[in-house]
Amino acid sequence: MHAFEFIRRERCSLCDMAAQMLHELAVAPSHTRYVDDDDALESAYGWHVPVLRRTDGEELRWPFDAVKLRRFLGE
Repeated sequence: MHAFEFIRRERCSLCDMAAQMLHELAVAPSHTRYVDDDDALESAYGWHVPVLRRTDGEELRWPFDAVKLRRFLGE
């Protein structure tokens, strides 16, 4: 399975849905980063979150489902 980080916002219902999906699949990001706290992330993503970003630079942007998530993670 690929390592990945979870890029999200605070108080974001879509981000909460993505987090719940990760929990249900029993996968955890290596790091969670909040766009709200990071000017570079804010500039790069704005309101286009949640995003999962692997260490190889590949990204999975919302909307995604369990099938896309598993494929992204290399399961």
